[in-house]
Amino acid sequence: KDCGEKFMTEDAQKGKLIFQKYNCTACHQLYGLGGYMGPDLTNVMSKQGVGELYVSAFLQNGTQRMPNFHLSEVEIKSLVAYLKYVDKTGISPVKKFEINYNGTITQK
Repeated sequence: KDCGEKFMTEDAQKGKLIFQKYNCTACHQLYGLGGYMGPDLTNVMSKQGVGELYVSAFLQNGTQRMPNFHLSEVEIKSLVAYLKYVDKTGISPVKKFEINYNGTITQK
């Protein structure tokens, strides 16, 4: 496991697999990577006016642009747990960064 995954809850791990199963990155980005049809979901859980109930409603019903995948309550709970984990582990888009002498990038 990478260093981030050891901090994932079991629900978040299941949510990651569900995110992959339904190919959510075809339309959504995480950490700035993925599709552009839907919003970047990296920090959706901490976004003002959003949160767990808001995200759960979208996952349960779909929208005009996002299909209803008819997810079970367990799948929705796991996806929410995964998005909470993602929210804590990254910021997107990165506003300030520094390119280091060795070519790596550090977020400020």
